[in-house]
Amino acid sequence: MKIGFIGLGIMGEAMCANIARKHNDTVYGYDVRPERCAIEGVIAVTNSVELARLSDIIITMVPKSEHSRAVYEEILDVLGPDKICIDMSTIEPKVSIEINEMVRTRGAAFLDAPVVKSRPAAEKGELGIYVGGPEEEYQKILPVLHYMGRNVIRMGQNGAGLVMKICHNALVSQIQNGVNETVTLAAANGIDVMTFAEAISYGGGQNFYLDSKKQVIRDQDFTTAFSIENMNKDVHICQALAAESGVEMPGEENVIRVYEKAMDLGLGAKDFSATYSVVSGAKKEA
Repeated sequence: MKIGFIGLGIMGEAMCANIARKHNDTVYGYDVRPERCAIEGVIAVTNSVELARLSDIIITMVPKSEHSRAVYEEILDVLGPDKICIDMSTIEPKVSIEINEMVRTRGAAFLDAPVVKSRPAAEKGELGIYVGGPEEEYQKILPVLHYMGRNVIRMGQNGAGLVMKICHNALVSQIQNGVNETVTLAAANGIDVMTFAEAISYGGGQNFYLDSKKQVIRDQDFTTAFSIENMNKDVHICQALAAESGVEMPGEENVIRVYEKAMDLGLGAKDFSATYSVVSGAKKEA
């Protein structure tokens, strides 16, 4: 079974590389930036249509809703009952459902399968993956998903994987904001971040975000594993989903203000942990 991967950015490159190492058939790759296709074991193609024509399973990992929609509109004419499409992008659930309906008019299968964790986990093949789609199709793609992820769970029908991803990232964003605020308060009273993190680990406040980012905060080294720009997109998707669902999320509204400030300060390309600079006041507006 031949696999094609569209979108070889920070996450997609590592995910595709794992597929190429573990899969026993041909793997094709395409990105709008051709230099990204230089992955060992991956055959580069010149466009998405060629990739979709050659592949039995088509995986997409692109930045935004409009990019996913554009890819599937472009490849629609070469889809058929022999194709399975897996969109691993983090996009609006309602847009994913629209793409699903469009793809299924050609007889092809479509599932949403967004991922959690960042680049280091992608490199190790240890991502978490949330899947939305029919059970029978989920079972068919599960071995492929396990090339990239350690923990894979089907959340329900099409769109459910994305709803779970948005809920996950919203929770992370609020934990992050709590860490940023309390680390800043502790520092203002003479407690450094490493001592703070150790003390937090003794009680119910321990969390993965602080454990994994304490040295990053200490060193102010915001090398990008997951960008502010991408998280800003996700928290705004959450805001829209909450409004559509009639759910009030005041904590997330506060997070959105922090992310919008970070974008205004030109931090979009930095790792999302750079929000600490906004909350702590270390990054002032010019």
